Amino acid sequence: MKRLNNIILINLFCLFLLSTSCSADIQVFTCEPEWQALAIELGGDKISSFSATSGMQDPHQVQARPSLISKIRNADLLICSGADLEIGWLPLLLRRAGNQKLQPNKVGHFFAADHVRLLGIPKIIDRNQGDVHAAGNPHVQTNPKNILRIAKALLKNMKKIDPANAQFYQNRANLFLQKWKQALKKWQLKIEQIKGENVIVQHSNWDYLFDFSKLNQVATIEEKPGIPATSGHLSALIKQLKMNSAKIIIVAAYQDQRASQWLSSHTSLKVVILPFTIGGNKQVVDLFSLYDQTFTLLVNAILNQRKEVLSI
Repeated sequence: MKRLNNIILINLFCLFLLSTSCSADIQVFTCEPEWQALAIELGGDKISSFSATSGMQDPHQVQARPSLISKIRNADLLICSGADLEIGWLPLLLRRAGNQKLQPNKVGHFFAADHVRLLGIPKIIDRNQGDVHAAGNPHVQTNPKNILRIAKALLKNMKKIDPANAQFYQNRANLFLQKWKQALKKWQLKIEQIKGENVIVQHSNWDYLFDFSKLNQVATIEEKPGIPATSGHLSALIKQLKMNSAKIIIVAAYQDQRASQWLSSHTSLKVVILPFTIGGNKQVVDLFSLYDQTFTLLVNAILNQRKEVLSI
């Protein structure tokens, strides 16, 4: 009987340790895969993370499913892009979940766009002009320099939420930031080869990438953001390109490519599909591979286009 009691006590103690370990984790709900990847870089095995969207999904278009409500209800930390990117679905999730820890101005509420300089702020707010973001372009992850600022800000929140593991998060952040600065030098050297080139985009979600790479956006296939291109607009683009040439057409992996492919078939421009976020192609499994792939695809496409022009 005494032995049985000892076994029961040992089992209870083990369960206690297990529950204590679980409760020490930060449960992280992210709106996009890039922020889940950043949380993992900083949090390692001290966090449990979930992304509401995938690399092949438009982050504007998300359904407030019961499974998402359940995830957000149990989270300690919310990480999203902000700047109204998730305005169509995140507020509804937060209301239905009723998680006070994730409300605005709480330490568990983190918007990446709050910690960088926003680009693309419209001078006039008019919904007739399409999917216009009043706060500015929310796709701040397309400039790798922004990741430095966002990581430092996110670290502060994580340390406040889980002070018992603050030094663990700090150590991981130090290592990540050191590796990131080294990678930045490599990426900046790589894109020097294409600086100043003209490009066309399908949707205006690359402002921060162009700020980093110094590429020039000379046209947009969507006449209005979020609204499919008309045949008239595409025909006008062909005429425009005769006056203001470009090297490539840039499309995000999750976007419908039909309009871009049509324009490509009627011009000499090649369509370049960039991953945009984690999971945008098979090679992109973390933040480092996201930018490795982005800049490799860009540089190779533009250099190849130069060669083709020279050979004509």
